Amino acid sequence: MYQLSDFKIPCSFENRRPLLQDGFLFIPSFYEEIGAHGPVLDFIEIFQNTNPVLIEYCSGNGQWISAKAKKNPNLNWIAVEKDFERARKIWLKAKKQNLKNLFLVFGEALTFTLHYLKDQSLEGFFVNFPDPWPKRRHFKKRLVNADFMEAVKKKIKPLGKATLVTDHEEMAFFMIESALKSSWKPLFKKPYFSEELEGYGSSYFEKLFRGKGKQIRYMQFES
Repeated sequence: MYQLSDFKIPCSFENRRPLLQDGFLFIPSFYEEIGAHGPVLDFIEIFQNTNPVLIEYCSGNGQWISAKAKKNPNLNWIAVEKDFERARKIWLKAKKQNLKNLFLVFGEALTFTLHYLKDQSLEGFFVNFPDPWPKRRHFKKRLVNADFMEAVKKKIKPLGKATLVTDHEEMAFFMIESALKSSWKPLFKKPYFSEELEGYGSSYFEKLFRGKGKQIRYMQFES
């Protein structure tokens, strides 16, 4: 039986390198200085089928994406998470539930997008409750910025979708602005978000923030 302890960083920091094994891709931090990233992922080889592929960035403990993978076995799912402990929990969920259509990436989202994805290979992507980094001096740490939206757009097939979710009002408008700057087409009328999205699914943070009475904003865009 799989345990959390079975998921370990596969190499020392000094000998770090990208590594694909046992249903996850390990992308080491601070790797650009010592070598090139890659290779680009072959989805047919990974999933053993030609089903559409969707990505969730900032997957947390994997509650949302594992439920999606279980409910939609005809779709392939990639969870991207840079926190090691959270990544281990997603990997364990996939193993225990035998979710062969759920693949884990442990690493930084933009690095993965730029170096490991083929152009126009994805049906869509999701970002659920990214860290808002509310202080202005920390804005550069926000994942969903114009550079990120532009990078992911190149990996999305024509008419593919981006779905962004947050409880943070200022962050919502920041993400909308970033998407519009990158020429994504909004699917909701101005102010470009909805407070409900039927059938979207739930997550730890969604339940947490709703329990605190916070407004959830759903934003969808088309490439």
